[in-house]
Amino acid sequence: MSNHRSPNNSLLTSSGKSNAKKVPTSRFSRLAAIGGLVAKVVTNTVIDGTKQWAQGESTSMKSLVLHPKNIALLADKLAQMRGAAMKLGQLLSMDAGDLLPPELSQLLDRLRADAKAMPHKQLLSVLKANWGDNWLDNFSHFELQPFASASIGQVHLAYLENGQKLAVKVQYPGVAKAIESDVDNVATLLKLSGLLPEHIQIDGLIAEAKKQLLVEADYRQEASFIGRYKTHLKSEPFCLPEVFNPLSTSSILSMNFIEGVSIDKLGNAPQAARDKAVEQLIDLFFRELFDFSLMQTDPNFANFLYQEDTQQIALLDFGATRNIPTHISQGYLSLINAAMQGNESQMIASAKQLGFFTDDISADYLAQILTIFKLASEPLTCDNSYDFANSNLAQRIKTQGMNIQRQQDQWHTPPVDAIFIHRKLAGIYLLAAKLGAKVNVKALFMPYSKLATNA
Repeated sequence: MSNHRSPNNSLLTSSGKSNAKKVPTSRFSRLAAIGGLVAKVVTNTVIDGTKQWAQGESTSMKSLVLHPKNIALLADKLAQMRGAAMKLGQLLSMDAGDLLPPELSQLLDRLRADAKAMPHKQLLSVLKANWGDNWLDNFSHFELQPFASASIGQVHLAYLENGQKLAVKVQYPGVAKAIESDVDNVATLLKLSGLLPEHIQIDGLIAEAKKQLLVEADYRQEASFIGRYKTHLKSEPFCLPEVFNPLSTSSILSMNFIEGVSIDKLGNAPQAARDKAVEQLIDLFFRELFDFSLMQTDPNFANFLYQEDTQQIALLDFGATRNIPTHISQGYLSLINAAMQGNESQMIASAKQLGFFTDDISADYLAQILTIFKLASEPLTCDNSYDFANSNLAQRIKTQGMNIQRQQDQWHTPPVDAIFIHRKLAGIYLLAAKLGAKVNVKALFMPYSKLATNA
C-alpha cells in the first residue's frame, strides 16, 4: 500500500448533488460577510422604498427591511457562516417562540434545516490539518459528501481497512475561534434590523450562546459526555455510539456508524412499539434531570434512531449536553411534584426558587404562569396512560405561552437551564403526539415523587 493516496483516488468518493458553500474562516472574512450583508439589505431597502414612494404607496422602514429578499439574504449568509450565527438563532427560537415576527421565525426555521456543506477542497484541508497528509491511509473508503450537516459540523461515512463503518463528524473551520465575535456581530445585526421585538432581551442568551458553542466546538468534550452517559446507561434499552479515539481530535469526532431510522418515522409501527419508545424517552428525561444531573438538550428527532430488530433507541449527538445544577434539579422535583398534587402554594415557592419570577409579580401574571406549569404537568395527573395524540397539549401550552409573553411589562426571561430543559421536554411531547403514543407518565415519575415528599 502506498504512503499517500491522491484525493482523486477511488477510495475518496462523493455521491449526490453538492450544496456546498465555503465557510469563511478568519475573523476578518466573517466580519466582512456581516458587513456585506448589511450593505445589501440597506441597498435593497433604499431601492424598494424609492419604488413604492414613486408609485404613491406608503410603507414603513420595518416592512422594507423585512422584505422577503432581505430575509433570504440574511438566512443564506447566516447559514453560510454556521456556528454562532445558527446557534444564536436556535436559542432565540427556543426562548421567544411565537413572539418573533413570522419572517424571523421562518428565517430561524431555515437555519435549523439548511446547513450547507463545505466544498471538498476546504474539507480536505481540515482533514489534512487534523490527520496529516497521508490521512487517507487510515481508510478503505471515505465519502466526501456528508450525510448530515448542522451548525457546528458535518458528518461523513467512512470505512476502516478492517471494514468497520464509521460516522466522522468534521467541524467547520474557523467556527471555534470566531465564537465571541460571531455571536456579538449577529446579535448586533438582529437588533439593528428591527427583526427583534423591543421587549425581547437577548443579552443573557448571547452570553449563553457563547458558552454553549465553546462546549459544542470541543469534540473531546462531546466524547467525554458520551462516556459519562455510558456509565449511566449500562444494560439499558438504549444504544450509544462508540468513540474511535485514534481518529478523534478536538475538531473531528469519529464514531461507529449506528444503523436505524429517525424515531419520528415510527408512525406506522404497532401501538405498543410507539408507546414503549416514548415511555423510554420520558423515563430517560426524568433520569437525566433527577439522577444523572446531565441532559442532552437537543430533541431533534434525528438524534434518536429506532432499531426495529433490537427495539433499542440509539442516542446521537451529545454536543448540546449540559450539566444540571443541583438546585435546578431539586427545584424541578419540587415543582413537578407540587403540580401533580395540585399544591399551588408549593408550586409558587418552587417556581420562585428556580427564578421564574420576582417578588413584584402581579397576581394575574402569576396565575398565568401557574396555568402553563399545570398544563406541562397534565400528563402526570392522569392515573392511567395519557393519550398525547388526542390531548392537544402542545397547542394549549403554546397558546398560553403567547398570552404570558404579551404582558411585556411583566415579561421575564427564565433561567437559561430552564430554557434547555423545557426545550427537551417540549420535543418529547411533540414526538409523543406525532406518534400517537399513550404513556402512564405518572407511574414513571412516582419514584421521584416519593423522594420529593421525603425531602
